[in-house]
This record gives sequence, C-alpha cells and structure tokens, in this order.
Amino acid sequence: MRHHLKSAYKMKKIIKPNFEFIFSVALIAILGLPPLVMAKAYKNIDSRSAIIPPVDLKKDQDMLKQTSEAIRAGFAHGDITAIMSYHHPDVVKALNYTSYSSGREAVKADLLKTLNIYNLEFSKNKVESLLINGDTAIEQTLFTIKGTPKSGGEPFVFEGRAMIIYIRYKESPTGWATIREIIQPATK
Repeated sequence: MRHHLKSAYKMKKIIKPNFEFIFSVALIAILGLPPLVMAKAYKNIDSRSAIIPPVDLKKDQDMLKQTSEAIRAGFAHGDITAIMSYHHPDVVKALNYTSYSSGREAVKADLLKTLNIYNLEFSKNKVESLLINGDTAIEQTLFTIKGTPKSGGEPFVFEGRAMIIYIRYKESPTGWATIREIIQPATK
C-alpha cells in the first residue's frame, strides 16, 4: 500500500497543473480534435489522398461547367457584369508574368480596359483536369482566344493553359466563383 502512495505522490510531482501544462493540453485539444471530428464527418475520405469527395459529384461538375460557359459567354458579349458575377471579391489573377490583379475591382478594371479595345471570343476551351475537393475545385484548361480590335485591324489569336481555382460562393449564380487564376501563355 505504501508503495502505491509513493507512486501517486511521484506522479503529482511530475505533472503539476501549472500554466504550461494546461496550455499544452488545451493546444493538443484545439489542434487535435478538429481532424478527428472531420474524419468522422467524412467517413469515405481516402486516407492516402486526403481528398474530400463532393456530396454530389455530377451536380458539382455541371455547375462548374456552367460557370465556365457563363464566363466565356460574358466575354463573347462584352458583358462585364455577367463575368464578374462569377468572381469572388478576393479573386487574384496572374494573366502573365507582369500582369497581377488582386481583388474583384482590380480584375474588373483590367477587364474593362481590354474589352474597350477588343472583342474577345474563346474558340477553344478544353478542360484537361478537374479536381473537386470539398468546397474547392481546381481546373486546368487549354484555351484559345480570338481578339478583334474594335477600331479595326488584324485580329489576333492567344493560346495558353489556365489553372483556375473555384470555391463555393453563394452569391455566384451557379454557387461557384473564381478565387485564383494563373495563365501560362503558349510558347512556340
């Protein structure tokens, strides 16, 4: 009996419930519990890839396709309001090495400058890959844009690859909005 009392006394000396101990336990709980709770919420997650499958994959794919089609139609009609309705307020776009726009208003201003000079039409838009992970989707697309100067002159063709990141956004007509986009111009 005396031996057990000594062990209990030693444990009390080792674990003193001081600020550091309480902080450590709280930190472990704060950082450790959410992944455990999320794991229970998403029982069908493939633990090797950590991909959260969409609730309705077909519906999400259709909505993302509609988002992309609506943005391209907006370009074809010069409809900036329609185009911007599919962009999150915190959108960031890097259209080339020197072109970087942060925020919906900056993207809109850049787009206004371009659409005041050119009519733009996507003649090709081939989705190479689409990954939907929970409330985020990443699309990689090959595209071709035909630009025709409004003042007359020779049209041009611009080709490249885009990586577009969408997030669920309730204010978008389809429920998805562009949050990041980066363009890789084609090189010949």
